[in-house]
Order: sequence, then C-alpha cells, then structure tokens
Amino acid sequence: MSSSGTSGYTQKRKPKNPIKFQISLNEEQKHAKQTILDNKITVLKGQAGSGKSMLAAQAALDLLFKHEVEKVILTRPAVTSGEEIGFLPGDKDAKLAPYTAAIYDNMYRLYNKEKIDNEIANGHIEVIPLAFMRGRNLSNCCVVVDEGQNITHRQMELLLGRLCEGSRMVICGDSAQIDLKEKKMSGFNFICNNMTNNRGFAIVTLKTNHRDPIVEDILKIYTDHRD
Repeated sequence: MSSSGTSGYTQKRKPKNPIKFQISLNEEQKHAKQTILDNKITVLKGQAGSGKSMLAAQAALDLLFKHEVEKVILTRPAVTSGEEIGFLPGDKDAKLAPYTAAIYDNMYRLYNKEKIDNEIANGHIEVIPLAFMRGRNLSNCCVVVDEGQNITHRQMELLLGRLCEGSRMVICGDSAQIDLKEKKMSGFNFICNNMTNNRGFAIVTLKTNHRDPIVEDILKIYTDHRD
C-alpha cells in the first residue's frame, strides 16, 4: 500500500473504546483507515477486490458509532448500464439501490444487520443520488463515494463543494475501470493528479487483493490487453 498527501491537517479525535467489527483489518487496511480518520478527504485507489468499499464503510461506521459524525451518506454515479437513473422505477432510494448494494452488503458484513437497518430507518445512514447533491450542505457527516472513477469533472467539483465543517469524504475508485465515454472526462483522475499537496487531502493505494487468486489473474490479463 502507498499513500500520499499532507499531514498538516488532522481532525481532532477524542480517544474512545474501539468498535468491534465482524471483519478484522490487516496492516495495510489499518493504515488506510487511519488515513481516512485523519484527513478531510481521502481517495482510496485499488483494483477490484482490494477492499476499497469495505474499508470506506468500516471507517464511516466507526465515525458514526463513536458519534464523531451525525450521519453517513452513500453516493455513486449511475453510469454503468447506460440508463439514466430517472427512468428506473421507484423513489430515489429504490432507484439507487442497485448502485449502492455493494456498500450496504459491506456494512452488513461488518456489523449487526439489525443495528445497520435501525441506523438507516433513523436517517443516520442515507443514500443520496449524485444528481441530487446540488444545494445540499454536507455538515457533520461522512460521505462515502463509490465508483468515483466514473464521476465527471463537473460532478466532482459539485460534490467536493458540498463538504462542510465536521465532515469527511472517502472517494473509492479505480482508474482502470472508467466507464465514461472518454477517460479524460474523469474528475477522479483530475483530483488524484492535482490535489496531492492540499492540506487535509490524502490518497491511499491498496495493493492487496482479497478475492480468489484466479480473479487477480483474470484482472491482470484484462488489464494487460486493454486498449
């Protein structure tokens, strides 16, 4: 694992008893999680199977259960199927459910499902479509952004501009999995290349694959033969 960013900014965290999660972290993941807790904005990079979403979910729940934030907000772009989210059936939660299923699955793996469902019912864990972020002030919350590589420049600017006092943001992404029409449209690559010297901003690259070894071999083959 590698990380970059400045250490001059550190969120003040009161020492509290650790939350007992159902999945333990290795040393690489522990370092990455601490980076999330110490910075305002953290980018988690890594290929499929590196545990980005799970790690972001654990850090967010840690902050929520220790009452260091009031809410966890989950969001991601809806570009993978080519469908506009407005044409999907149901209310906004139902529309976004297929896109946030992986994050919810990770939360259920990490902690008691009944507790997670209660937090959702009480509004402490909320799904907000990326398209609905305009005009929102994200205060005292932890924002988890999944599939960040598919966020455009304009969307990334809008998203980062919503972050207010007492909040943190974790942006998970993999530059090798950009589904936008042109890779240069990705705001994810832009912030990774241009924000490394900003106070309170950090990038962590996860290198360990936690899936079956054959999956890692398959991904390498596709990466080597990608146009």
